[in-house]
Amino acid sequence: MRDRAAPAGDTQPPTVTWGGLRSRRPQLAEAGQDLLYQFGVGLAFLATIRIDGGPRVHPMCPVIVDDGLYAFLIPSPKRSDLIRDGRFSMHSFPTEDNEDAFSVTGVAREVRVGDVRTHLVARFLEERPALGLAPPDLDDQLLFEFHVATCLLTRTNGHGDKNPRHTVWHASA
Repeated sequence: MRDRAAPAGDTQPPTVTWGGLRSRRPQLAEAGQDLLYQFGVGLAFLATIRIDGGPRVHPMCPVIVDDGLYAFLIPSPKRSDLIRDGRFSMHSFPTEDNEDAFSVTGVAREVRVGDVRTHLVARFLEERPALGLAPPDLDDQLLFEFHVATCLLTRTNGHGDKNPRHTVWHASA
């Protein structure tokens, strides 16, 4: 993991791994994974913090494996943001039939352990066999694990539901 300075006056929130979320709130983790993987592969929007403090949002491909929530990131503004300030928010893609949604916030940490990276490359490729992708370039792409501070699951009865049901969870609870 690369050293990062937290912004002045800021403290990192308590976080858990995806496995920690799964052990504490298995139904919430399952619903979140279902929404992140609704298209057969992990797809989400990742919000990071620009150097000027403003938000930045990009689509990305999370990978949930074992007890972790991960992503390979190519050289990009979002990767630079996470190296500098690991705080993030991740949100599922919109669903076709309703306004169900899942989001997590927390702190991302770079993973440098070779066997973890090798395992994640295999999972990434297993999830995308029809695309004929080359393995992520381990010299170019950094692997991040996303540690969870909060989750929000929204369930609806179709588009325009006037009574959405929200489940909020905090690692600090």
